[in-house]
Amino acid sequence: MARRKKIYEGKAKILYEGPEPGTIVQYFKDDATAFNAEKKDVIDGKGVLNNRLSEFFMNGLGQIGVPTHFIKRLNMREQLVRQVEIVPLEVIVRNYAAGTMSKRLGIEEGTQLPRPIVEYCYKDDGLGDPLVTEEHIAAFGWASQQDMEDILSLALRVNDFLSGVMMAVGIKLVDFKIEIGRVYDGDFQRLIIADEISPDSCRLWDMETGRKLDKDVFRRDLGSLTDAYTEVARRLGVMPQNATPMTKPTLIN
Repeated sequence: MARRKKIYEGKAKILYEGPEPGTIVQYFKDDATAFNAEKKDVIDGKGVLNNRLSEFFMNGLGQIGVPTHFIKRLNMREQLVRQVEIVPLEVIVRNYAAGTMSKRLGIEEGTQLPRPIVEYCYKDDGLGDPLVTEEHIAAFGWASQQDMEDILSLALRVNDFLSGVMMAVGIKLVDFKIEIGRVYDGDFQRLIIADEISPDSCRLWDMETGRKLDKDVFRRDLGSLTDAYTEVARRLGVMPQNATPMTKPTLIN
C-alpha cells in the first residue's frame, strides 16, 4: 500500500490517512515505553505481534456483537480501521489488584477484587493520564451520562470476553485498558471499541506460575518482552504451537 499522509504518531502506533473516506491505517511500531515514556526502548517484532493479537481480539469481539473500529489487517504491521472521534478517557477494568491500584490503596498485587472495578483516566500525556471520577467527566463534558452507561457496558462485555479467552489458555486477565470512539450515522451516535487490545494494554499472568506475559516485563526488567508476547500469541493460536520465540517472529496468515 502506498504511504499516505501521517495523521498522528503516538508512543506505540502511527495513524495514516486511509484509502477510503472515514478510514485510517493504523501502523504498529516496535517502540516500547513505560512510566509515561520516561523509559523507552525498541523491541524488534513487538509491533508485528501486537498487530496480530489486536486483530485476534477485535475480530473475537465483533463475533459476539461488541462493536469495534477494526476493519481488516493489511499486512504484518498495519490494519485498516474506522475513523472515530476518541472519547478523551482511558477506561481501565481491574479484576485483580496490581500496578497503580496496589500502590494507591495498599493492596497486595494479585489480590482478587470482589468484583471487576472500572476506573477512568483523563487522556493527557502531559498530565500523566490522571485518574478521574464520573463527576469530573460530567462536569467537563468529556462524556454524557448515557455515554458513561454505554462505556461501562462495553468495558464489562470486553472483560467477560477477554477473561474467558485467556482462562482457556491458562492466562489470568489481571486488568486491561481500552479506548472508546464515537462514530456517527447521520445524527445518530454510537460508541465503539477503538485503539488496540494487546499485551501492551493488558496485564496477563500465567495462571500456574504467575509469570508476567505483558508490558510489566519491560517496565520491571523481567526478561524478554518479545518472548512474553510470543507466548501469548502461541497459546491463542496466532502462532504455531511449535514455534520458537524469535526476535522477529514469523506469524501464520
